[in-house]
Amino acid sequence: MGQTKNVFRLLLLTFGMFGFGFALVPLYDIFCDITGLNGKVSGPTFVSYDEELQSRSMKVTFVTLNNKNMPWSFKADSPQMQIETGKDYLMNFTFTNTTLEPMVAQAIPSVSPGRGAKYFHKTECFCFEQQYLAAGESITIPVKFIIDPEIPDDISSLALGYTLFDVTEQFAYK
Repeated sequence: MGQTKNVFRLLLLTFGMFGFGFALVPLYDIFCDITGLNGKVSGPTFVSYDEELQSRSMKVTFVTLNNKNMPWSFKADSPQMQIETGKDYLMNFTFTNTTLEPMVAQAIPSVSPGRGAKYFHKTECFCFEQQYLAAGESITIPVKFIIDPEIPDDISSLALGYTLFDVTEQFAYK
């Protein structure tokens, strides 16, 4: 009788842990939405702001990183810029495939501090689709963005970061 009870408890614990594992992803997404952690940013935004809203000056820093084993050169035209909230801005990024083979890349964005992500609106971004480059090819692509004037006053600067991943194996470009 005691062994059956223990087996039942272990099975119940196993199924509970399995269910909790499946629930973690949506729970994490909800937690990040509420707290603004992880700097998650969404797809293209279509916004404009009334000229009467109070704008203020902010610094935006652009950070580019390559994931492990990503050989491309990837950089912003400038490491930072001074902006006014509520106005449209553009920053160009240059990608260069430094290999002898065609490759496909995907840039994954993040905003820091994370709670500023919901105020950073990209209206055009290379991160919305994969980038195909032939061997040795370079391309310059803009990011168009606007910072919501409603951004909290204690956030005086934002960093827009991109990590570039090699996704060539997922495509039949080879």
